[in-house]
Amino acid sequence: MFRFDNQPELVAFMNQYSFASFVTTVDQLPVATHLPFLVEEREGSVWLRSHLAKINEQAAQLNNTTALVIFSGPHAYISPEHYNKWESVPTWDYIAVHAYGQVTVIEDEAGKTALLEQTISFYEAAYQQRWNSLPEKYKTGMMQGLVAFEMEITKLQGAKKLSQNKTTEERERIATQLEASADNMEQTLGKAIRNLP
Repeated sequence: MFRFDNQPELVAFMNQYSFASFVTTVDQLPVATHLPFLVEEREGSVWLRSHLAKINEQAAQLNNTTALVIFSGPHAYISPEHYNKWESVPTWDYIAVHAYGQVTVIEDEAGKTALLEQTISFYEAAYQQRWNSLPEKYKTGMMQGLVAFEMEITKLQGAKKLSQNKTTEERERIATQLEASADNMEQTLGKAIRNLP
């Protein structure tokens, strides 16, 4: 009931909420870093690209490892006061996407530079002019401290828990309260609930 697997919708969601949790295993323990991602479609496949600091413990065991990237969207506590039945419990509504794939480290300097410039273009295109004016020595030194990588997504899981298991009347009450919230995330979630087909 809560799954969504429409690829264009999943890709759009990952682009919108592109600051995600990057999870790998280091010495048999799960480790996570929060990173900005670029999402690309190439010949029917979806790729994620990002970079992290070389001193990050994930960097040393990154190449050819399997990773999970968690994209989180709007979420909110849902009170049972909205439900018709007295015997109800609280829950949490949310939208999230899990992306799995194998990581490939981008070794060459041209590839790293291209990734950084793509990142600038996506997040702050106006910064490109300043970036271009920085001394090459500074840029080279900074890039030596980074590990750039990409991963082809082999599995995508989307979850959209928006009170679909409740009545239209109950969803209306939930959406109305969330949309009236001072919290932008709750307002966004309220609109998503209201716009359910």
